Amino acid sequence: MTPASPGATLADPNEPPRRPLLVTDDAGLLDDLLRVAAAADVAVDVAPDAHLARRAWGRAPLILVGADQAQACLRAELPRRDGVVLVGIDLDDAEVWERAMRIGADRVIFLPDAEVWLVDALADATDPVGHRSIVIAVAGGRGGAGATSLAVAMAISGRRRNLRTVLIDADPLGGGIDLALGAEEASGLRWGDLSSTRGRVPPRALSEALPQVDGVSLLSWDRCDAPPVEPEAMSALLSSVRRGSDLVVVDLPRGPDEAARIAMSQSTVALVVVPAEVRATAAALRVAALIVPHCADVRAVVRQPGPATLAATTVADAVGLPLAGVIRPEPGLSESLERGEPPGTRRRGPLARFCARFLAELTMSADGVAA
Repeated sequence: MTPASPGATLADPNEPPRRPLLVTDDAGLLDDLLRVAAAADVAVDVAPDAHLARRAWGRAPLILVGADQAQACLRAELPRRDGVVLVGIDLDDAEVWERAMRIGADRVIFLPDAEVWLVDALADATDPVGHRSIVIAVAGGRGGAGATSLAVAMAISGRRRNLRTVLIDADPLGGGIDLALGAEEASGLRWGDLSSTRGRVPPRALSEALPQVDGVSLLSWDRCDAPPVEPEAMSALLSSVRRGSDLVVVDLPRGPDEAARIAMSQSTVALVVVPAEVRATAAALRVAALIVPHCADVRAVVRQPGPATLAATTVADAVGLPLAGVIRPEPGLSESLERGEPPGTRRRGPLARFCARFLAELTMSADGVAA
């Protein structure tokens, strides 16, 4: 009998398993499966034979049966169920397909060819049921509207609420949102390291690899030339951070590329920041038109006062968006940004107050109760 390996446990019949089950007594195959499970950031249970597998067979979210135990599972008359995968050992074994059919396996896979698929399958099987991260996208209605300041302040407000928070800079021409946090020297991966990412990214591994600023995980640009973010990379990384966090804030470019459109489509809500000015309102109307087709909930945040004393409701109506709220001037904000003091750190400032109220309303709407 193969002993349980590090990172795996023998199935306990007294506790309903919430982990995938590996059924194999082949040491080499078990090592391969544990390596893939580690890549998926998933803990697993191990049953080295069909007798021990019976204890968890009906409750494990996914079962990987090694070809060495397929016949034993058949003899044990384990009930047919969904979510059983037969892992072949020998590509030349013509009978593996028949054994898979007889035990009711959904599919047959071979490693290493099926590693990418298996990483996804393991992660999907263990995603927490009901976990819904909030994704807030922020865009400026015109240049200099203050969208980046709002995005940073929203992320800081999220951490104050003890939300696991990730701030994503989706604007390659914005200069790097890490500068707004005074974190340009923080160690960790930037977009240049991740712009071609494919497939599933383990949330824990990504969180540990990103720069951390006061508890906020940050994905930003550096000041070097970097390739554009491919849509597949944005999709993969957003999927990862949504599974591993409570709040994701995305700073959007005003002229969205395909990667930014992916971010819009995965957003819970998008905020368009509009100074209360006639020209800014006209510009924001066009920005909003680019976002609305990709996000079901788009709202205006109006910065007041403006030179024409436009009412916030008038600005929002002109842009064609519901009003999310108003942000008043914050004395010394520009100077604080130059010193590397993040916007929103002043708890009684207009930015912090708006973000706290907005997040409270949004989390209440998402959960049905106050967060």
